[in-house]
Amino acid sequence: METDLQQQQYVNPASQNRVEALEASEAGKIAIIPPATKSDEQFQEIGRKVSEFLEQLPEKVARFVQEYKLPVVSFVLLVVTVITLRILLALLNALNDIPLVAPFMEIVGLGYTVWFTFRYLLKASTRQELAAEISLIKKQIFGRQESETLS
Repeated sequence: METDLQQQQYVNPASQNRVEALEASEAGKIAIIPPATKSDEQFQEIGRKVSEFLEQLPEKVARFVQEYKLPVVSFVLLVVTVITLRILLALLNALNDIPLVAPFMEIVGLGYTVWFTFRYLLKASTRQELAAEISLIKKQIFGRQESETLS
């Protein structure tokens, strides 16, 4: 019981005129390469355009950043801020999952709120001290006093 095995070859019906595969070359003979077609030329043209675009990309990016420096910096700062906040929230969420840490943090927050209220908000003199301290911080940040911004 011998079976006759025939090797099947795939032939692309769209390209009957071209040589589909490289024939195995014997010693001293060169393998036949299929001729270039329009699709190969189109691929070469697309490759050339992509290459030109990639060559000009650093110059275009540098020009864009120079032209729109403030919006680019603002966008980058916004993205960094969002990422930082997400990391902090993930860290707080991880701390919140540890037993007894969440109630301890609540007690610390409540204690700080009570201390701040007694220290700065109950008496008029301490409220004035707090307002003066806030004004000093504003002056350090903005470099001018409130009276200058109103006039």
